[in-house]
Amino acid sequence: MTPCIALIDWSHLLEDFLDNLGVSFEAFRTEMTGGWMFGYLDALRQAGCRPVLFCVSARVAEVERFEHGPTGAAIRVLPAPESYRRARRRIPNPYAVTLPEAAGDLRGLERLRAAFLKELIPYLATPVRALADELHREGCEAILCQDYEHARFDACVLLGRLAGLRVYATFQGGNWQLSRFERPLRPLTLRACAGLIVGSTVEADRLHRRYGVPDRKMARIFNPIDLRMWPPADRDGARSDLGIPRDACVVAWHGRVEIHRKGLDVLVAAWHVLRRGRDVRLLLVGSGRDAAALRALLGDDRGVHWVDEYVNDRKVIRRYLAAADVYAFPSRNEGFPVAPVEAMACGLPVVAADAPGVADILGEDGTIVPAGDAEALARALGPLLDDAGLRADFGARARRRAEERFSLESVGRELRAFLTGEGP
Repeated sequence: MTPCIALIDWSHLLEDFLDNLGVSFEAFRTEMTGGWMFGYLDALRQAGCRPVLFCVSARVAEVERFEHGPTGAAIRVLPAPESYRRARRRIPNPYAVTLPEAAGDLRGLERLRAAFLKELIPYLATPVRALADELHREGCEAILCQDYEHARFDACVLLGRLAGLRVYATFQGGNWQLSRFERPLRPLTLRACAGLIVGSTVEADRLHRRYGVPDRKMARIFNPIDLRMWPPADRDGARSDLGIPRDACVVAWHGRVEIHRKGLDVLVAAWHVLRRGRDVRLLLVGSGRDAAALRALLGDDRGVHWVDEYVNDRKVIRRYLAAADVYAFPSRNEGFPVAPVEAMACGLPVVAADAPGVADILGEDGTIVPAGDAEALARALGPLLDDAGLRADFGARARRRAEERFSLESVGRELRAFLTGEGP
């Protein structure tokens, strides 16, 4: 029998995620690949499971059912509850951590209402009845939530108890709480859930300290990537397409443009240091909410090649990364990022900041520097840019690690064993 696993996105609304990237829902369901979400879908399918991705949207009036083009997995989009829609109209920022962020310029009674809704709205975002009906309709036997430090996880644990379903959650970087209701509820739901998938040693330690989660309840499983999508590519051709000289030094980065979280200000500062005495080009691939701020930070320097769009096609990203000599990952905050694994699969040496999860990804096959330290980042990148033999050695080691630890096949087997209780 094929086990059916429900994957549930934590975002209040799917469009909150997609609009930030400039990606349409049509592109999401027919073209988008990569990231933890589609990696899990593909890995579970290859392991003989039937995953179903559940999202919530205020742009649908009833459940809409689709098939994800690249993986063939089922996608179910549920209408947002009317209570959530009404509440959202009264609060400027439904994802706010603090009251000033939530209330904006509101005053008086409106500000008091926003203060109350800030705490309540994360729990209004899950259409529990519609989700229960669809879980039953699909024959799901387990629920896997994206991140456990969110109200949707609490709602799913309650639903799982009522429906007799096992509920699991992953760690993808969400280690903050948006509502005060989460403080008393989270210890209870973490105890009640079936298990947690935590690739990061730092996060596993936090769960031990804060919640007393035992080792037996955590599975140390990495995020997967499809290594077939990262074959050797034509370096000279990629550089020709981008207008980059063959003999230039190229530092690459790709992902969502969020300057502080992704450390892009640190990367730009390090690049300026590296340019002293070298022809160093900075290749950036991605867009996001801070695109305008990044443009201002970069100015009109011709040494930067920025593909200012969210690229869905991993083959296209592979083409861009083929033009690089080294890969920089300067993030200040991450969960268990996929971008450096993709760079490793491309055979690029990786220099990364010590954000949570990064050390687990690189192991001994990359270089880690303190987060927020542009000088340290530049010092680590410099020797790799100057020594082709060193680059080749670290690049080959990175590729081998990606093959051994992050393939769809190996991760899929681990996920199936943990989520179904079948054992190794």
